[in-house]
Amino acid sequence: MTHPTALLTDPDLLDEVLRMAAAANCELVCASDVTSLRSQWHSAPLVLLDPAAVSACLDANLPRRSGVLVVHGGDPPWAPAVALGADGVLELPVEGRALVSALTDVGEGPPSDRGRVVSFVGGRGGSGASILAIACGREAVAAGGEAMLVDCDPLGGGLDLALGTESAEGARWPGVHCSGGRVPMSALRSALPTSGSLSILACDRAGPDPEPAAVAAVLDAGRRSGCTVVCDLPRHPTSAASAALDRTDLTVLVVPAEVRATAAASRVASHLLTQGRNLRLVVRGPSPGNLKAAEMADVIGIPLLTQMRPEPGLPEALERGHFPRNPKGPLAAAARLVLKELHP
Repeated sequence: MTHPTALLTDPDLLDEVLRMAAAANCELVCASDVTSLRSQWHSAPLVLLDPAAVSACLDANLPRRSGVLVVHGGDPPWAPAVALGADGVLELPVEGRALVSALTDVGEGPPSDRGRVVSFVGGRGGSGASILAIACGREAVAAGGEAMLVDCDPLGGGLDLALGTESAEGARWPGVHCSGGRVPMSALRSALPTSGSLSILACDRAGPDPEPAAVAAVLDAGRRSGCTVVCDLPRHPTSAASAALDRTDLTVLVVPAEVRATAAASRVASHLLTQGRNLRLVVRGPSPGNLKAAEMADVIGIPLLTQMRPEPGLPEALERGHFPRNPKGPLAAAARLVLKELHP
């Protein structure tokens, strides 16, 4: 792929642009003069110029083209930039986020329209929402897509522990520094632990909770790249969970087939519905009191997606640090129904 090209005569602006290119995980080609820039003028997806470089391009009669950004340190060269046909004039470092966004778009290509976010919430503690979230991520990968598990429940014990990847190298939430704006999905892929082709961003059991801005940046990165982002959220409202829900296409409430769990889930669903969430219910059986899933859906007040039988041998496997995948089992089947609802 052709990389963005920069002609920057101001050393301070050059340092600032290189820093932002690194933040965007985007390789930048630096031209030494207008002659070397001319050979890349039409092919580079993005051209960055400082005020002196703009004047040099005009003197060299370089033709107008799209994808030119002019950066400056406080004295915007509006007239020369307009004459050259620049798309934008950015003051650095004040407007650094806009430059990082532009470089990120170039590095990752145009945003995908296939990216989706699904969030799982338990109707009560121990409902199995985290387990279904993991299964959903694994089924998305098994279907040939890219998926990322995002743990937003710091009191949940950690999705990496449920997957048996707690010792895997890679960043957890405290090590993901993306609260200042956009983050490239390529940077997340390289930084996060994986289970096969599934990226995992787990909470650190001894670290701070995820920040809302960081959650927003991670989910936005996954959506732009066409990834299926699977979030495990706490039952109690937090600012990080709200940031995830604001970006969620489908929220799945997982509830055991019990009377008390139904009552608890009604409170959770009521809170989510007041925020206009797209909710579906997954009932986890069997019911000790012969409670019907349809009755639970009526009481809770959200549509029933499916009723899920117990996965044979799952509790024992999880205790041994192994998350099994049985393509014909009830867990995988429920996960595929969620994905079908997410990608109709």
